[in-house]
Amino acid sequence: QVYLVESGGGLVPPGGSLRLSCAAPRSIFSVFSVHDMAWYRQAPGKERELVARITSAGGTNFADSVKGRFTISRNNSRKTVWLQMNNLKPEDTGVYYCNAVNRDNSAQSYWGQGTQVTVSA
Repeated sequence: QVYLVESGGGLVPPGGSLRLSCAAPRSIFSVFSVHDMAWYRQAPGKERELVARITSAGGTNFADSVKGRFTISRNNSRKTVWLQMNNLKPEDTGVYYCNAVNRDNSAQSYWGQGTQVTVSA
């Protein structure tokens, strides 16, 4: 089942920007604030990798490859997480997935269906 809904992907030239959104509409997220949220991506032929994470407390961490270019933010009342991607590079191409993990029970991990990001001239 798909628990999270991503949007905002698309085709953008190198140097461009995109803003991805991840919404958590299902009732299991009645307490959205207790979930650590993250964005992962998977390029063709490669393993899924962590891009950015924002904890329930608001702490953030990023993959070295996106530091200084991507930011992650959340709004608990709207049950939404965003990934702002600037100065995009062709190597940022891939399917971006949103992930939610209950900070009190890491076995409760949920994914979205993914959104395609293509960086190409």
